[in-house]
Order: sequence, then structure tokens, then C-alpha cells
Amino acid sequence: MTNAFAEFADAASKSSVSKQPSSVPSYDRVSVLGGGEDARLIAALCLAEGANVSLFSAYGTELEAMRSSSGVSLRGAGPVGTYQVDRASNAIQTTAELDASVKDADVIFLTGPVHKQRTYAMVLADHLSDGQVLVLAPGRSLGALETAWFLRIGGCTADVTIVEAQGLPYFVRAEGAVLNLTPCGPVAAATLPSGRRNVLAGLARYLPNLDAKDSVLASGFADGSALVEFPALLMSGPALGSGAVPVPMGGMPLADNQNFAALIGDEQRNLIEQLAAERTSVAKAFGVRGLADADALIEIHAGVVKGAATRPVPDQDGAKALLRDGTIGSLVPLMSAAKMAGIDLPVTQAMITLASAVLGADVAAAGRRLDTIGITTTDIDTARSAMDAIATGRT
Repeated sequence: MTNAFAEFADAASKSSVSKQPSSVPSYDRVSVLGGGEDARLIAALCLAEGANVSLFSAYGTELEAMRSSSGVSLRGAGPVGTYQVDRASNAIQTTAELDASVKDADVIFLTGPVHKQRTYAMVLADHLSDGQVLVLAPGRSLGALETAWFLRIGGCTADVTIVEAQGLPYFVRAEGAVLNLTPCGPVAAATLPSGRRNVLAGLARYLPNLDAKDSVLASGFADGSALVEFPALLMSGPALGSGAVPVPMGGMPLADNQNFAALIGDEQRNLIEQLAAERTSVAKAFGVRGLADADALIEIHAGVVKGAATRPVPDQDGAKALLRDGTIGSLVPLMSAAKMAGIDLPVTQAMITLASAVLGADVAAAGRRLDTIGITTTDIDTARSAMDAIATGRT
């Protein structure tokens, strides 16, 4: 392995010898970085559970939109209500000052697309203290390892825990300041270093659907978001059809049938099965087994066709954002690991090519790869040992 990566592994291992609490911690001070739908949802969920919540955004338009509205309103599932912004008490406190937001926080949520999470990781290096918890929501594949790498090269020496969570408790459909929620199933989550399940137990106060995995390698390979989203968003049309209920000529589809799971028919399911098989083959090469099958992945990431746990269909901008983030944070990392293991992934590569064509840009070039976090060895056993050393905190 490279010297840079050896130093990184050593630093991550030393950080595991920590003063982390052995009992379930109570995270009462929360900082949320970002002003998008996920950030507002997390802030409201934490406030609903009695936390002291600070929300940071570098974009004045995001802060002004929240301040000028009645607050963050949750409808549908979850803690329904309106959560005030910038009031004297019992409110989400917004700020454009990063250091002020994270200074005394027990937990810091990094939200938004992958490129924003990367930026947060780089600028946070000088602002973290021992015992703080960083939560990537969603973390996708290699998210925690990449974040640890950015913190390391940024000079961070604090003993922090990075949590890679592959989703939130709810699917979201935003209508202005109102977030309409439907419940989401269990999502994989792990800590870096591993062995800190007490951290996940503490976070269950805000994210009750976390499914604890042994390490961030396991949670990263368990990320099935793009496996479900890409066939649904790229391959639902007259040629392939979908799972939607047929509508007679001249009829109008019922609103209840306009959901994400309805985009998935037999052909899309077949593609999802092939993508899942490719991911499983790479995971096995890195010592990770027991991944969810296609049916479980569809239920987790697409919701259901009928019932309370339906996922809304995104608009065109939202769909393109999912393709961009899925390529960068889910499919390219898998291709990177597969290359090291000498495994071909033709269906995964086809999805990346299709997404790039739709987006009109080579988004794969910005993807998370092992070589961008210092792992340039061509020997899979060496790479697996090094990654496992980081994930488990071994010297």
C-alpha cells in the first residue's frame, strides 16, 4: 500500500483507542449541515425529540426561505407538525457560520449530494473535537472511508466517529416548506471505526430504522440505492413498460398509483437482479456476504405500490440528481473495487454509460474510487487488509 494510505490506516487505528462511552449516549446537541430536503427533515426530526438543533447553510437563499416561512412543516407520517425556525426557544437555529454550528455539537449530520459531503469533510477538519459523531445521510459506498481520508489530509487529529447511514426514516416529497413523509424500511448503517454500536443506539433516537452492520465495508456494499433507482428512472417506457396498473384509453391514472415502485415491472426487476448479482460478486471478493436480495432492495429503496410506505416519483431535476449522485457515490465505487478484484461488471457499466448520456457529462470521472483515497495497490488481499484495518480500528 502507499505511504499515504499507511499513515491514514495508522491514524484511524489509533483513533479507536478512545474515550468513547460504553453506555448508550444521549445526543442532545445536533448540527445539521445543508439546507435541502434531507437537512430540513433531519433538523425537524431531531427537534421533535427534544434536541438543541443548529442548521448550517452556506446559501443565503436556503436560509432566507426557511426564515421567511412558518418553519419546517411535516405532513403524512412521522412527527407531524410545524417546527419553528430562529425563535428564542424550541426552534431550529439557522446560521451561515460553520464553526459556530459544529462547535458544541454532539452529532453533526452531513447531508446533500456527494460533492457537498466532500466539501463539508474538508472544511470540518479544523473544527472537530474528541467524541463528536459525523453522520453521512446517505453515506452510499465508500462514504465513510472517503470522509476519513479527507479529514486526515486536512489535519484532523480528533477522535471522532463517522457513521455511514444508507438512508433516512422517511421518503420525502417537498411542497415549499412542507415535507410530505412516507415511512422507509430498515437501512444499513455502520461506524468507522467499527465496534461502536453504542453510537448507533444513541442515534436511534432520531433515526430509528438503522440496521447495524459490522463495518463500513458491509454497509457500503449494502448500498442498493442506485441498483433500484437506475433501472426505474432510465428504463421505464414503452419498450420495457413498468409495474403500473394499466389505464384504459382516455382514462387518467389514479394519484395513488403514481409512485416509485410502480415504475418497476418485470424487466426492471430483471435488471435489478443482475445489478445485485454483480455487486454481490465484488462484495464476496472483499469478504462481505449476506447482502439483501433484489426483492428486499426494491422494498427498501422503492417503497411499495400500495399502502403507507410509498415513495414519490421525483420530477426531472430530482431524477437527474439521483442519477448523478448514484453514479458518483454508488456505481463508480463498485466499479473501482471490481477493477481491483479483476471482476467485470457489464450491467453496472451500462447503467453508468446511460446515466452519463442522460446527464450530458462524464460524471463517472468525479466518482468515489479507491485510488482517490490512497489505495493504489493492485493486490486485493493487501487492499482488503488495509481497508479492514481502518474499518475495525486495528493497529
